[in-house]
Amino acid sequence: MIGGTVQTRIFLCTEDTDMRKSFNSLRGVIQRAMHLDPLSGYIFVFKNKRADRIKCMYWEGDGFAMWYKVLQKGTFQFPDLRNFSSAGVEIDSATLHLILDGVDLSSIRRRQRYRISAQETEERMKAVVF
Repeated sequence: MIGGTVQTRIFLCTEDTDMRKSFNSLRGVIQRAMHLDPLSGYIFVFKNKRADRIKCMYWEGDGFAMWYKVLQKGTFQFPDLRNFSSAGVEIDSATLHLILDGVDLSSIRRRQRYRISAQETEERMKAVVF
């Protein structure tokens, strides 16, 4: 479906995006609005104002890849993005799958779990000596 691994970081653009934008325009949004590196390998998720379209873009090592979905009926349910000051918010892969599956995120209550952040995982991997 969408590239990446379980540890791949996923960023949801909090601003509505014109879905006519393609690789170069979305790369500009990632750099200028989200202040992130489009070549990082992270998955960047964009939504339109009506919330019936979603685009995911990521760097795959030798070029950009894009995944695009248009709903024929209904809308995607996104987290409440009104209170975020930045143009991008990090979500986990489970949240992305819930969004794509049409689950109402306001009805979801997560149980407490121990989680290591992606940054901690990267730091631990660098510290491992073979």
